Amino acid sequence: MAGDISLQCSDCGQDFTFTAADQAFFQERGYSTPKRCKNCRMAKKNDQGGSGYRSAPAQGTPVICSGCGQPTTVPFEPRGDRPVFCRDCYQARKGSGGGGGSSRGRGR
Repeated sequence: MAGDISLQCSDCGQDFTFTAADQAFFQERGYSTPKRCKNCRMAKKNDQGGSGYRSAPAQGTPVICSGCGQPTTVPFEPRGDRPVFCRDCYQARKGSGGGGGSSRGRGR
């Protein structure tokens, strides 16, 4: 295992130590060498909403249900060539076998 490495933070310019244990952790997960010190990484993560993956909560798309005609919100952008259902109508169709999908062997 390699020894500790001294790096310079790209945000604050301070030197920080990239420990041998951290290097092993980063390598195991396929991460590249950090450019920021821990404090600057944490600050950037907080600015991005905490996870670093998504800066805002997922937004739904308002639609009119093809089954009952009521307004609802779906977690995707409808394509326009297929009907879109509210949760209740979708569950009713799914339960009645009207969805056209394959059954996944429930032992019936």
